[in-house]
Amino acid sequence: MTKDTTQLQEWLRDFEAAARRPLEQRWRYSFIKTYKPVMDDAKFRAFDTMEEYRRWCEANLPRWLGYARV
Repeated sequence: MTKDTTQLQEWLRDFEAAARRPLEQRWRYSFIKTYKPVMDDAKFRAFDTMEEYRRWCEANLPRWLGYARV
């Protein structure tokens, strides 16, 4: 058996095990809370324009969050 086949079989077993779980449990496990610096530090932010929002993101958020312009 190749490494790819072994990996595929392992994924299939994991998928089948997850499919047997009750919906409530699958729903609970499907969301992972990840702290996002700056974004999670305030309850609410509002911007008058999309441009204002984009400038705020570029000035305040780490690039790895994915809010920077390309």
